[in-house]
Amino acid sequence: MPGRRTPLIPAAALAVLLVTAGCVTPFVPSPSSPAGSTATPTATGTNAPATPAAGGDDGADGKPNNVTANPWGSDPVVVAVRNEGRSDRAFVPLVREAADFWSEHDDRYLGFQVRYDVRPDAEDPDLVVAFTDTIPDCGNVTDAVGCAPFFTDSRQVDRPETVWVQTGLDNESTTLVTKHELGHTLGQTHADAPSSVMQAKSVIYTEPKPDATERDFPWDDSEFTVHVDAANASDPDGVQRQTDRALTYYENDPPGMPGNLSFDRVASPTPDTEVLVRFGAVPDCEPSAGFCVESYGTDPDGDGAIETYTRIEIRLVGVDTDAVGWHVGYWLAHALGADADEEKPPPFRDAGYRERRSAWWN
Repeated sequence: MPGRRTPLIPAAALAVLLVTAGCVTPFVPSPSSPAGSTATPTATGTNAPATPAAGGDDGADGKPNNVTANPWGSDPVVVAVRNEGRSDRAFVPLVREAADFWSEHDDRYLGFQVRYDVRPDAEDPDLVVAFTDTIPDCGNVTDAVGCAPFFTDSRQVDRPETVWVQTGLDNESTTLVTKHELGHTLGQTHADAPSSVMQAKSVIYTEPKPDATERDFPWDDSEFTVHVDAANASDPDGVQRQTDRALTYYENDPPGMPGNLSFDRVASPTPDTEVLVRFGAVPDCEPSAGFCVESYGTDPDGDGAIETYTRIEIRLVGVDTDAVGWHVGYWLAHALGADADEEKPPPFRDAGYRERRSAWWN
């Protein structure tokens, strides 16, 4: 009677922010986020159960399901650790921490005792915790960061069993995923306590990654959709022409910029539109400011900085129509990886009043 494979899925409010094989933190960007900011991580996805976030309230004590005996028996469960990924990290201490969690809380959450003997190179283990860059098939779940057999009876266990955990996660997330998967091998379901460990979807962070401002090209691809909202512009047709000149300039592969950029001009924006150009003041962008720029993107390592952009919004306030193209071009250079002015194409370095209103694109 084989055990069922049960995955842990990262919180998947993939409205905008969650990547790298489904193992990063989800975010929902706020329309009022300040420039350069990320939005706040959510603890559960749109289809996740209404349970506390990882690290929060443990939920109800006791064991809600009907597993009354340790499916592994009374002897210590010998656990080997296998690293099949490209990482050379020391995973053994994290596995020990996860195993100790269940041993220390077995009476509270399991209703039976469990003991583990973590021997990384054990020749005849009961259980193998395998770290891999890609989780094997786990019930057709494509974004799992862990997978384990689900046991409720000793007759289901066919030693050695294997628990899979994805590499590339930070230490806290690696330990959480390992705890979760060990819980399944002890009969714990996604509805069982502690919800901070056993909920089906959790906030997961990766190891540190370069921030967007540190990347040569901080986008997933070089194809962009662009919408110009000229409703509040004094010359709607003029600002459309000016913006198109900036886009065409980049499509012609200017020096120092990534090649093969393409911009699809769309009449109506969608949630996937990467570049928005708008006009007129809003509470956080007063007429004296000239412009406001809001950046949105992913923060998979949870350091509070965007690692990959998903959208940029350029709002111009009180800018002459014949200077609109220059401002759009300047901020596009910034969004395309040219953070410092000296890294931008020549028209956007040290341009004064007259240069910004000239035919700089020629």
